[in-house]
Amino acid sequence: MLIFVGVCGAAIGAAAYFALGFTPIEAGLLGLAVILGGAMIEERKARRRAFRRLEQGVEEMGRLLATDAKAGQVLSQRVNALVDLELGQRLDVIEADMSVLGTVVRQVAEAVSDLETAQAAAAPIRRDDREPADAPQPRRAPTIALDEVRRALDEGRLVHHARPILTLPQRKMHALDLVPRLEVEGKLADPPQYMPIPTGEGTVVLRRIDRICAEEAIRIVRRARLSGDPVRLLVDISPASLGDKLALEQTLTLLAANRAVNSDIVFALDYEEWTGLSRPESDGLASLVQQGVFVALRNATTLRLDFAGLAEKGVRYISVGARVFLKSPTALTDFHSSDINDYIKRFGINLVVSDLESESEILALLDDGIKLAQGPVMGATGPLRADLRDDGDDDLRRAAAR
Repeated sequence: MLIFVGVCGAAIGAAAYFALGFTPIEAGLLGLAVILGGAMIEERKARRRAFRRLEQGVEEMGRLLATDAKAGQVLSQRVNALVDLELGQRLDVIEADMSVLGTVVRQVAEAVSDLETAQAAAAPIRRDDREPADAPQPRRAPTIALDEVRRALDEGRLVHHARPILTLPQRKMHALDLVPRLEVEGKLADPPQYMPIPTGEGTVVLRRIDRICAEEAIRIVRRARLSGDPVRLLVDISPASLGDKLALEQTLTLLAANRAVNSDIVFALDYEEWTGLSRPESDGLASLVQQGVFVALRNATTLRLDFAGLAEKGVRYISVGARVFLKSPTALTDFHSSDINDYIKRFGINLVVSDLESESEILALLDDGIKLAQGPVMGATGPLRADLRDDGDDDLRRAAAR
C-alpha cells in the first residue's frame, strides 16, 4: 500500500510540473506532501486493525478463563464431596465382610474335607451307584440282518420320521430331529434295531444310509423354505462317512449345490463318537461346517468342556439325558444346574435335555432355566407334516402316527 501511495505522489508531482507549470521545487514539495499524507492515513488504518485483533484476542482469553473457572468450580465440588465421605466406617464394614467371608471359606473347606473323607470310605458303593449315569452304554448288535437292511434300502423302504425339540415353557417347535426308520414286514424298525455296526460290509451300508438321510434332509428344509415356515433339522452322520473320501465328496457336493438352506442343517454325532474322531474324520467334519452347516453332540456324558473351542468347530447343540441331569447334575458339571444353561448359551450353543418321560421332569427343568427339551412327554417320534414329505397319503406313516 505504501508503494502505491509513493507512486501516486510522484505522479501528482510530475503532472503539476508538466501540466500546471509548477517549478520543479514546487512540484516536488506537492508530491512529497501527498506521499506523507497517504502514509499517515495508512498508518492509522493499520493501527485500528491491530487494536481490533487485540480486542478479539482479549475476548477469547476471557471466554477461556471463564471455562477454566467453571471446571475449577466443578473440581472443587467433587473434591469437597470426597472429603465429606466417611471412608473410615465403610472400610470397617468391608473388613467385617472379609472376616465373615474368610470364616465361610474355612467352613466350606472343612465341609469338603469331611465329604471327601466320607466318599473315600464309601467309594465302592458310590462308584457302583454312579456307573449308570456316567458310563456310556455299549452299543448292541442290530436285530435285523445286514442283507435285509440292504434289500430294504434297494427297495426304498427307509422312512423318514422326526422327533421334535421344543422350547420351554411355551413348548413351541424349535427344531426337528430326523429319525430314519426301516420298514420290515409291515413294521417300522428304529435305528438301534437295524443300524449296521461300522465294520466291513456294515460300513458300506452305514455310509449309504448317511447319504440317503443327508439328501432327504436337504429336500425337507428346502420344502420348508418354500412353504414359508423354515425348520432346523438335525440329521445323524457317522464317522465312517466323515473319514471316507468318496462319501465325504458326495456330501460336500450336495451341500455346495444347496448353500441357501445349509444353515438349517445340523449334523449330529454321538458324544463318544465325537471324542473318538480321527484326524481325517475331524477334517472331514470341518469341511462340512465350512459349507454352512452346524454340528450337534448327542448323549454328552460331561459338560466340563471347552465350549469356546466347540463353538469354533461349528457345534450349536449339546444334548444330555434327563435322568443324569436331574438326579446327578454334579456328574456332568461343576456349575449349579440352574446356571449351566446360561453359561453354555454365552458361546452360542444350545443345551437340550432329552428323554423326558414325565411332567414332573419338565417342572424340574423349568426351575433350572432349561430352554430346550425333547422326549416322549414332549412329542413322540412320528411322520413329518404333510408339506415336508413326498407322499402325504402313505398308509404306513399314518399308521405310525396313530
